Amino acid sequence: MNGGSGNGGGGSGAVKMPTDFLKSIRGRPVVVKLNSGADYRGRPSSPALGFLCILACLDSYMNIAMEQTEEYVNGQLKNKYGDAFIRGNNVLYISTSKRTLADGA
Repeated sequence: MNGGSGNGGGGSGAVKMPTDFLKSIRGRPVVVKLNSGADYRGRPSSPALGFLCILACLDSYMNIAMEQTEEYVNGQLKNKYGDAFIRGNNVLYISTSKRTLADGA
């Protein structure tokens, strides 16, 4: 079963773990979706820079510290925070933010 149709990893055989992804996005713009349905994303700092909710740090429990953050519930802006701290067991997913204002974000 280890034949030709692999996992699409390019044949390197290296296994990526979720912690590798989390380490790689530290300091980058992210969107964090909570179990409650709320999501945290960055506020537009300028049209050139787009949305910048920066993942400042996280720990082994996936507790998150973010900077330049806005809270959205049902697509509506609810609060703006300079810094936001989220307990890891409330996180549904973390996504890197690649869209900008020009992309319709």
